[in-house]
Amino acid sequence: MIREDSNINSGGSAVFPVALESADQANAVLSHIRCIIRASDIHSKKLQRMTGLTTAQALVIRAISELGEVTTKAISAEVALSQATVTTVLDRLEANEFVERYRSKKDRRIVHARLTEKGAAILNEMPDLLDEKFIMRFAALSAGQRKKISSALEQTAQMMDADATDAASTVNGRA
Repeated sequence: MIREDSNINSGGSAVFPVALESADQANAVLSHIRCIIRASDIHSKKLQRMTGLTTAQALVIRAISELGEVTTKAISAEVALSQATVTTVLDRLEANEFVERYRSKKDRRIVHARLTEKGAAILNEMPDLLDEKFIMRFAALSAGQRKKISSALEQTAQMMDADATDAASTVNGRA
């Protein structure tokens, strides 16, 4: 069965055929995406209430903790956020005395970040991030299942014109 839908975005009266089954499947996928976004939002709000940190800030603190004294570029690669976003996050974390930045003695152009005592303390108060729970559950799947999910989500992101460069800050709350 085929249904005709108006293409409202073009401003015209263009019509395209959409198979009902395909439209129903697309709506189911969109519903699942909304559930994922909602779960992320709920977890982000819980993290904010418990620690006062956004998810992006928590990710950066965890990255610094794991990587040690580190550059913005290395943090950016670790948390999949742009260097500009990481710099903004570091500005806020430094203002709240969770991290400190300093110039390398070998090359003054290089700036390192490290946790302060206050940063290490907040790290201990932090609940598991949604990402960590997901990674553990994802790892328990077979290699084939992981590949299918990854491929399907990559295609979905492309269909939605999503740019993954800074997706974490968009999905998980303000930097």
